[in-house]
Amino acid sequence: MIQYSFRTLAAAALAAFTMTGAASAQVELIFSDVNPAEVPRSKAMTEIFAKELGDDFAFQPYFGATLMKQGTELIGLQRGNIQMAGLPPSDLAQQAPEFDILGAAYVVRDQAHLKAIFDSEVGEELKAIARDKLKVEILGTFYYGTRHLNLKGDKDYMTPADLSGVKLRMPGGESWQFLGKSLGANPVPIPYTELYTALQSGVVDGQDNPLPNNRQMKFHEVTDQIALTGHNVGFGMLLVSSMVWDELTDEQKATMQAAADKATAWSDQQYLDQEAELVAFFEGEGLKVYTPDLDAFRAYAQEQYLSSPLSDNWPEGMVDAINDL
Repeated sequence: MIQYSFRTLAAAALAAFTMTGAASAQVELIFSDVNPAEVPRSKAMTEIFAKELGDDFAFQPYFGATLMKQGTELIGLQRGNIQMAGLPPSDLAQQAPEFDILGAAYVVRDQAHLKAIFDSEVGEELKAIARDKLKVEILGTFYYGTRHLNLKGDKDYMTPADLSGVKLRMPGGESWQFLGKSLGANPVPIPYTELYTALQSGVVDGQDNPLPNNRQMKFHEVTDQIALTGHNVGFGMLLVSSMVWDELTDEQKATMQAAADKATAWSDQQYLDQEAELVAFFEGEGLKVYTPDLDAFRAYAQEQYLSSPLSDNWPEGMVDAINDL
C-alpha cells in the first residue's frame, strides 16, 4: 500500500492546478526525493534543472521525503501521483530484478564508469527495461559517492584473503550482507546510529561507507586506516513518468534531457571534489589511506556473485559487457 502525506500531496496537486490553470501549456512536474534540500544533487535540481527547463514546464520539488515516504515513489510515478523522482537501483529492482546487477560489488567501478554504462548499449537495455516494466524513463544518474573500507589496526588489507575473520559492519539485509562476504570479510549487521560505539568498543573491526559519511559520523576518531577498495558506487537515477514523457514534443524532450545532463554533471563534480579533499583530511587526522589490490578484490567479488542465487536475475552477458566498458 502506498504511503504519503495526504495533506502535502493535496497541497501539491492544488498548487499544480493553480499553476497549470494560469498557464495551461505548462507541463506539470512534481518531483519527490528523500534527500535533504541542501545536498548537491538536490541543489542541482532546483538551481540547474528547473531553470534549464524553461516556460514549458512547472517544476515543483519536494525533498526530505516530505511528499512521499521512501520506497513509495516508484508506485507514485506509476499511478500519476508524482511525475519525477530520484531513485537508487535497489528501488527499481523491487519490480524489475534486472537492476540488482548495479548494486553488486565491483560491477560499477567509479563515476566515469557509471556514466559509460548508461551511455552504452547496456544503458539502452536498462532504459528499455525501465520503460517496458516500470513505465518510467531514465534521464540520467546522480553519483553519490564510492564506498571504501574503514578499519582498525595497522595491518594492510591488500586482498580479500587479508580480510578473513575481520568483523565488518555492513547494513542489514541479504544483499548488503552478501556484499561484505564478497569482499572476504565476516559481515555483521549493526544500525548506522550504533556504529561509532561498535567500532570504539571493538564489536566490529571496521565498516564501509563513502568518505563524506565517514567524516560526518566521525568514524575517523575510532579507526586507523582507509583502504580505498571502491567496492560499491552509490548512485540514483533521475526518472520521469513515461505517461508524461510520451506526451512531450520532440523539442520538449530535448530540453528536459539537456537539463538533466547539465544538472547531473554538476552534481557529480561536487561529490568528486569533496571525495578528493577528504583523502587529505583523513591523512591529516592520522589515518593511513592506501589503495589495495583492486584486481584481486574485483575478481574475488564477482566470482562470489556469479556462483550465488543473487545473480540469477542478471541479464545474460550484461556483467561481461559492463566489465568491458
